[in-house]
Parts: sequence; C-alpha cells; structure tokens
Amino acid sequence: MELTGAEIAIRCLQEEGVEYLFGYPGGAVLHIYDALFQQEKVKHILVRHEQAAIHAADGYARSSDKVGVALVTSGPGITNAVTGIATAYMDSIPMVVISGQVPTSAIGEDAFQEVDAVGITRPCVKHNFLVKDVKDIAPILKKAFYLAKSGRPGPVLVDIPKDVSNHKTEFNYPETVSIRAYNPSGKGDSTQIKRAAQMLLEAKRPMVYAGGGVVLSGAATQLTDLVRLLGFPCTNTLMGLGGFPATDKQFVGMLGMHGTYEANMAMQHCDVLVAIGARFDDRVIGNVAHFAEIPRKIIHIDIDPSSIAKRVKVDVPIVGDIKAVLDELLAVLRVSKRQPNAADLDAWWKQIKEWNVKGGGLRYKNSTEIIKPQFVIETLYKITHGDAFVTSDVGQHQMWAAQYYKFDQPRRWINSGGLGTMGFGLPAAMGVQLKHPDATVACVTGEGSIQMNIQELSTCKQFHLPIKVLSLNNRYLGMVRQWQQFFHGDRYSESYMDALPDFVKLAEAYGHVGMRIENPADVEPALKEAFARKKDLVFMDFQTDPKENVFPMVPGGKGLSEVVLSEDL
Repeated sequence: MELTGAEIAIRCLQEEGVEYLFGYPGGAVLHIYDALFQQEKVKHILVRHEQAAIHAADGYARSSDKVGVALVTSGPGITNAVTGIATAYMDSIPMVVISGQVPTSAIGEDAFQEVDAVGITRPCVKHNFLVKDVKDIAPILKKAFYLAKSGRPGPVLVDIPKDVSNHKTEFNYPETVSIRAYNPSGKGDSTQIKRAAQMLLEAKRPMVYAGGGVVLSGAATQLTDLVRLLGFPCTNTLMGLGGFPATDKQFVGMLGMHGTYEANMAMQHCDVLVAIGARFDDRVIGNVAHFAEIPRKIIHIDIDPSSIAKRVKVDVPIVGDIKAVLDELLAVLRVSKRQPNAADLDAWWKQIKEWNVKGGGLRYKNSTEIIKPQFVIETLYKITHGDAFVTSDVGQHQMWAAQYYKFDQPRRWINSGGLGTMGFGLPAAMGVQLKHPDATVACVTGEGSIQMNIQELSTCKQFHLPIKVLSLNNRYLGMVRQWQQFFHGDRYSESYMDALPDFVKLAEAYGHVGMRIENPADVEPALKEAFARKKDLVFMDFQTDPKENVFPMVPGGKGLSEVVLSEDL
C-alpha cells in the first residue's frame, strides 16, 4: 500500500522509536500533522513558540542519550527555531528537526511563508536536507537520525515541501545507512593510547580536564575509574559537570571564568594535562597566550578531529569515541601494573590544597536580612539531596547553580553552554520532565531569562508537568550588570529590569502555584513546601540581593592565574 510523504515521515519516527515530538503546526506541515493525528505511538507536545520546541527536544536529548525531535512549519516557524538549533549545535546535542517548506513549484518565488531553511541553518547544523521527491523521505530521515547521533552529535534539519508531504509512494524504511564521505572514528589509535599512558605514569603534576564529551559519550564511569586509578586531580567544564562526581575528594571543582581557584591554578601549573571531550574554549582557559606561558605536555582525546589542537598545541592527539578510548587506556594502565610516583603526587596534592586555602573555596557572605542567591542553590541541593535534574537559563544564576549544586551523576545538569541562550531553562525542563515523569526537575532562572519563554507555562499546564521554577530575582540582568560594574564604570545601561510583572499572579493566571519569598528564613520552608507538591508546577520568586556578584572570576582577556577571588581582594 502506498503512503503519503506525511504518513511516511511519521512512520519513520515510529521506526526510530521516537517517543515525543515537540512542535507547532502551520500551513506547510498540515499534512504531517494530519498523519500524526491518525496514530498514537508518537506523542505530540504542543509548545507555544517554536524556539521552545527545539529547547524541549534538546532537554529531552541531554537528559536521556536519545535523539530529540521537533516539527515546525515554514517561514517564521523555522526562523523562530534557529536559536534553539544553534544552541544544540554549539553543545553537540543529537536532534532531528523537521520543517515544512512551500510547495516545490513555489520555491524561490518569494511565496507566502517561504524562507531558505537550508541556507539559513547551514552554519548551525551538522547537516541539512531539502527533500525534493517523496521517495527520498524515508532514506533521508534514516540518514538524519544516524548523523545526529553518531560521531560528534548535533542537530540535523530535514526540510519537506508541502506537496512532497502529500505525494504517495511505497514505504520502505532502510535497515542500515552508509554515507561514503562520513566515517566517524570509534576506536582510538592504540599507539597513541600507549604513549598517553606512559606520559600519565611519568607525570609529576598531572591534571585531568574533562568536558561535555564525557557526558555525551556515556563515559562517566570510565573517567571516574581513570581518575581514581591514578590518584590525579580532576576538573570539569560547565558542560562536563556530573561526568566526575562533584563530592569526590579528587574533584577540584569546575574550572574557567567562574571556576575554583585551585582548579584554575592546577590547570595553569600542571606538567601533564589530559583533556577529555573538551575544547579549550575561551571561557575555560582564558587568554591562550597566557595559558601557553608555562610548558606542559597535553594529551587530547576527542571524537571530532577538528577540535584537537584547534586552540592549543597538543602532544598526543587521540581521535575516537571517548568511552572506547578510555576503556583501552584503562586496560593499558592496568596491564602495566605501574603507578605514578607517590612522592611527586603527594607534593602536587599539597600544592593544590594550599591553593584551595588561598582561594577560600566557594564563598559568599550570607545574610539574615536579604536572600543571597548562593544560599538558595545550597538549600535546593540540601532539599533534593543532590538527586534532581537541574536546568538553567543563562547568567549569574546559571553560574551559581553550577558552583553550588554538586552533581554526582551525568545528564542531571541541563544548560546552554556554548551559545548561552536565555529562555532555555523552562522549555528544556519540559523535555526533561516528559522523559523522566517521576523525577524531580528544577529550573533555575532569573527574572530576565524566564520572560524569554514564559509562555511555556501554558504548555506545562496542558501536559501536567510539575516542574519547580526557582527565579533568582535581583531586578537586573545580573551578569550584564556585573560586567558593567567591573568594566564600564558602574554605568548600568539598560540592565535594570523595570516594570517587572507580579510573577506569583502570572503563575496563578497560567493555573500554577506561585510563591514570593523575601526573607532568608523562609527559603528552606518554601522549597520544602514546593517540592512536597508532587503534582504541581510551583513558581518561586526569590527576591535576592541585587548587588551580589559571581566569584571567582577571570576577567575577559586574562589568564587562568589572573583570577579575582572576591570584591574584598
């Protein structure tokens, strides 16, 4: 029996085991929505804005190791989705986005709701397709899912013209896929792995630097085994949090612009550095020239060869799947039955502990009069016993969540790292909650970020998503204000959030529970009450100190050892 292109598209999603499809209908995708209506396997989640559809699919993927899937219409539908697509691309999140397109005969004619979806998204997708023949829908979607998940993951766009979605052909979903020019590496080079093992065993001041690639490859167990076997210090990037347990005594904290003093100093002064699934970006190592001032040997493990030696010189490059590479590296180390020099390692740990004392760890001045945002995150960790999925928006609250919530497991910290997208937190939490219906999901946000996609409170109501929203409301675009204070002479240009809504009433208008918390003594009782309401979305509007800043801080353009520890120093 022949099927329409729309029916084939839905059948392909069924074959791929797609559980949820996040989307918003429009003229160019009505045939696909009609086919969706006539089946029950793939559940559709109606968002209120296309950007939120992509972020929700993103949150679903980050928390589950599955491919997120979204469906948007042509024109403004796909342009609204671009921010979410770019967010996923920067953080290497597997995703398939299906977009509608005007009929093939109208392409290039400036038709109603026509944009060049392939051209617009080309810089921010792993690959994209324009389907011109109904017979190509199934093979292209098979390729799309394969490309999204294999190698270095990323979003793939499939643009389907309206007439193609209505044409008919026989349905035949390919069992396998082969792309001649695309053969991602799996196993790493054994010779290079042996060189790396030798270098690690001879290190006097070693450092393990792990990023989001560890989480994406499912290699958290291997990373933990490696660090504990060698007795080395380990640091994680913002995207790598949870890849190594934050409560482990060998964890020296997050590194980078707002990382711990000891993590940054150890990165700067180590003699052997093994970078695993990380890319030495500007927010991690700061000034490249400053980073290179102290010689060190670098081992770099990554699935993407273009990421290796992109910003720093590397001595031992290893291209391959991180999980497979670490398995082989561990095997080599165990067979050797050697250990790093204990005296050298003890001296190195002594130095790191001295840096920890000098840096004072993560610290802030708590208050009994005004709510400190760090205190809210510490209390969130206490109330949830460190067992929540935490999504965040972007800004000061994001950094405080990363610093003060101790992630011991991977895929629990869901945030926009590379692109830094405000409005990410709430829709991402929707995707997480749908994938993990019985889990505790908290969205840490600010009064600026939450308004970017606050309309998704309506989606949460429709689908009964009991997310707990913690808004650290300081009445400013906090990170902008912080930079204006430090680098722009206290000229707070357009960073003050005037005319804020009453978030309690707004949450209630959407059918949820709203709380306004103004007193530090009420923080813990409010959180306890909120998390006790298992079936309700609770919006907690915490009135926090508007002048609080994020520390430590490496100023832009500075090196890792040029860190500012607090306003008192």
